[in-house]
Amino acid sequence: MTLPSQPKSMIVVGSGAIGVEFAHFYNAMGTDVTIVEFLPNIVPVEDKDVSKQMERSFKKAGIKVMTNSSVESVDTSGDGVKATVKTKKGEVVLEADIVLSAVGIKTNIENIGLEDVGIITDRDKILVNDFYQTNIPGYYAIGDVTPGPALAHVASAEGITCVEKIAGLHTETIDYGNIPGCTYATPEIASVGLTEEQAKEKGYAIKVGKFPFSASGKAKAAGTPEGFVKVIFDAKYGEWLGCHMIGAGVTDMIAEAVLGRKLETTGHEVLKAIHPHPTMSEAVMEAVADAYDEVIHL
Repeated sequence: MTLPSQPKSMIVVGSGAIGVEFAHFYNAMGTDVTIVEFLPNIVPVEDKDVSKQMERSFKKAGIKVMTNSSVESVDTSGDGVKATVKTKKGEVVLEADIVLSAVGIKTNIENIGLEDVGIITDRDKILVNDFYQTNIPGYYAIGDVTPGPALAHVASAEGITCVEKIAGLHTETIDYGNIPGCTYATPEIASVGLTEEQAKEKGYAIKVGKFPFSASGKAKAAGTPEGFVKVIFDAKYGEWLGCHMIGAGVTDMIAEAVLGRKLETTGHEVLKAIHPHPTMSEAVMEAVADAYDEVIHL
């Protein structure tokens, strides 16, 4: 289905990165947008604090959010669409110009000759080893057609790693636990590593710090005080387990956490690394200070 350039109303099914980005885009153009999410929180792969903030920001922008809900059927027989949505309180019928399904993606590997060569696939993904070679020597695959995260920067890193290995260079495998995820809506979301819930499930004793952009001089001056930086550290060794951000420009800030985790930086080292003021990035240092009970700007 081709999206109209300016639908008056839209139902977005699914609230992952793709769903919320399109919801933000069309809402910004004046479309009446409703998000329907099966799980209890929108952007469900993110830390719950981030999800809650995103929902507040979206509702403030006029986007309707329905969680714990599922689209059971869609009637396209009329001029627009009628979606029957199952909620905890029963079924409701939503009317809109169009329904956008954003519940996931499927790789396009059919009829390209994989079966003829004998390349093994599983659930529409091409299986590869740590350096992206398939089961057939001389055939390699990277990016969205492999089981890893479907992200442009991941595919780029995989391609470099793959070619370096083919060329006989010494190269290390990619750490998929240290891949930054970014959502380009308003507000932006950026995260890497474990959420607070995941860290607890893995048995870590943790230190958690949070710094709101409402306390940031740069964010206030720029008129973007919504959001926060949240950091999670292992209480025993100081390992940086996770970093979660929501707000203006945070997709440009997350690389600090990725690099810090790559270098096995501890919380105290981040805290003692002087960050410039006034900047958005100093919120990272302030969040770490909060985790270690040293914050003085809250």
